[in-house]
Amino acid sequence: MDLQKPMNIAIIGAGNVAWHLAQALQAAGHNIIGVYSRTAGSRDALLEKLAHAKATTSLDLQHIAVDAVLIAVPDAALANVAAALKVAPGTLVAHTSGAMPLAALSPVTGAAIGVFYPLQTFSKAKAVSFQAVPLLLEAENPGTLKQLEELAASITQTVHKVDSVARKQLHLAAVFACNFTNHLLGISQELLYGAGLPPQSLDPLIKETVNKALEQHPFTVQTGPAIRHDENVIEAHLHMLEQQPRLHQLYTLLTQSIQGTQPDQ
Repeated sequence: MDLQKPMNIAIIGAGNVAWHLAQALQAAGHNIIGVYSRTAGSRDALLEKLAHAKATTSLDLQHIAVDAVLIAVPDAALANVAAALKVAPGTLVAHTSGAMPLAALSPVTGAAIGVFYPLQTFSKAKAVSFQAVPLLLEAENPGTLKQLEELAASITQTVHKVDSVARKQLHLAAVFACNFTNHLLGISQELLYGAGLPPQSLDPLIKETVNKALEQHPFTVQTGPAIRHDENVIEAHLHMLEQQPRLHQLYTLLTQSIQGTQPDQ
């Protein structure tokens, strides 16, 4: 999309989301003019990626020529940031959280508040094309939503309006799909290391599992000893995990969950 009006934007936070979002906005032609972070090292590393941004050491932004403030901080820090943030009347202020409601920004006096949530997993070391990242938006009024939509359309091809209740449910689903899956993959890697096996041993299996789950409902293509009720195999696996009670419990819970969600035949 051709950028109609570049915005002057301040970024609060310098973690994974801020790292990618700030650079995507700059690449789209927007002006990132300031970065605030309690962690100076992370802030300065992000500043090195931005052409004109300067470090901002205060959350009082009333006298800075900024059109929008995007807050990309941990959810636990959002309330404190909202309570301390000061902006000129009418400034667009949006947080990037999947779990926190629009109302979390209510303390920001005079701001046009919204949500600008990128539905993706981010790591600083891994490049991400923002054009493929869905942006989920919410705003307190149509005018603010229009601003968010124009900003979103400048960096991605996929924009959705989602209210706080639906976004929270989506975030919960994303934790299962992304965070928990990633953790289980990490466990599988540790089991391979423990047996002296190459870490790439499961790569074809992982890829096929994900591709199949994207093409069909995952429950309908479930395989493995749990769905087959191969009790001898399950008992053998649990015996192997006796010295790792955390994994023993997790294996048991997942086996029970799989067996409790068998599709109708």
